[in-house]
Amino acid sequence: MQNPIPALGRSIHAQRTLDPYRPRYHFTAPANWLNDPNGLIDWKGTIHLFYQYNPNGPFHGTIHWGHASSVDLVHWRDHPIALAPTPGGPDADGCWSGCAVDDRGAPTLLYTGVSPQAVCLAVGDETLETWRKYEGNPVIPAPPSEIAAVCGGDFRDPYVWREDDAWWMVIGSRREGVGGLVLLYRSVDLRHWEFVRILLAGDEESSRYFYEGAMWECPNLLDFGDRRTLILSVQDAQVRLHHAAYFTGLYRNQEFKPVAGDVLAHGDSFYAPQATRLSDGRYLLFGWLRETRPHEAAMAAGWSGCMSLPLIVTLREDGRLALAPAPELEALRGEAWSLSDLPLGPHTIQRLDVAGEALEIEIAFVPDRADAFGVAVRCSPDGEEQTRIVIRPRQNELYVERLEAGVAVTPTASMPLTPATPLVLRIFVDASTLEIFSEDGRYLATRLYPRRSDSASVHLFTTGAAVNVQRLTVWRLASIWQ
Repeated sequence: MQNPIPALGRSIHAQRTLDPYRPRYHFTAPANWLNDPNGLIDWKGTIHLFYQYNPNGPFHGTIHWGHASSVDLVHWRDHPIALAPTPGGPDADGCWSGCAVDDRGAPTLLYTGVSPQAVCLAVGDETLETWRKYEGNPVIPAPPSEIAAVCGGDFRDPYVWREDDAWWMVIGSRREGVGGLVLLYRSVDLRHWEFVRILLAGDEESSRYFYEGAMWECPNLLDFGDRRTLILSVQDAQVRLHHAAYFTGLYRNQEFKPVAGDVLAHGDSFYAPQATRLSDGRYLLFGWLRETRPHEAAMAAGWSGCMSLPLIVTLREDGRLALAPAPELEALRGEAWSLSDLPLGPHTIQRLDVAGEALEIEIAFVPDRADAFGVAVRCSPDGEEQTRIVIRPRQNELYVERLEAGVAVTPTASMPLTPATPLVLRIFVDASTLEIFSEDGRYLATRLYPRRSDSASVHLFTTGAAVNVQRLTVWRLASIWQ
């Protein structure tokens, strides 16, 4: 039997709601370290979310699989740890990322065992709480010899689906000094795998759609009918995490030909997403929102990392992926504050009569001329501390700027905007998380750590030109742990 997550009770829920930086409506582990979402599956009407978890502290190490479930995509129930390293086994140094599938009624996990990196398998019971590791693990002990010779041991994060009476897998790897690889495998029983081909190879020096980096992690291949999308997470040669990105293209005869691509999530915090198809046909995706505060601060807090909002993924006609918050989140809406047709003159700061650390904001701007304007959140009463969401229409860009004592103190996170009138944004503020959605499906995620306990207000601002706020609604959102 695996070691359980600490017993839950009022103390755990209080810990999740009293820490000023702990998100209220984003999923977090009961304590300690959380990173990649894993094993995301709709199992008989309940969504199960597994995740990389270290029960020994808020730092990366001794990786297990944590486990939670939800019947509504909003409120979550913690379960015992699903996977723990087996001393002397192929996962002795950690149970790293992987996926979950339904094998003719048997819930089955395929995951990365380390070290060396290899693919392992475990089968669960009906509750998805008890898992039995396959005696023949690892089911893929290493990449093909020609890949093993150039990948430096990087071979991880299997993603599996059923198609044409067979199981298929994509897995991340790299070609040292060149770029990332996604490898394609085939199996009839999930236990015996045949290498098919390199599905896609990257080139760090000649990235076409986005910076491709040196290593591709956490591949997901999503089926949108006549087109498919390959989602990747990009790591550079210095093992720095960059961004989640994707290619869209044609998939025929087990060959993938990209025709479009872009960054999936802008900002400095979102990484390692995993998607699954729900029973209603929608693609659900979570990403890891990593900490950007000092390591010592996370150690003192006793926790690190949270999940993004539950995101729904769609494919646009132009080949670009669109992300939107799951509509189920509207169940958290409480008190609302609204206005319409508010003209803002040049060089205006409009303080709103609303404040909170857990908010959803929907706003539609109609700019007069192409000067910067925007929304400031987590503002102190005197405005000396705030996080500004700045729109620059001339550059078709949005960026996030953090201010302390009225001075920008950290680099900005930014994303492109498609010209539109009105410009509509949805903004989610949750303690130390900030997620922004444009109406055409672009998405930015970042973290913020206000120093002042009274930094909770919302302001509107303009610079050198007038702006009309066509409509604005702010909702206070309830905690998912109440």
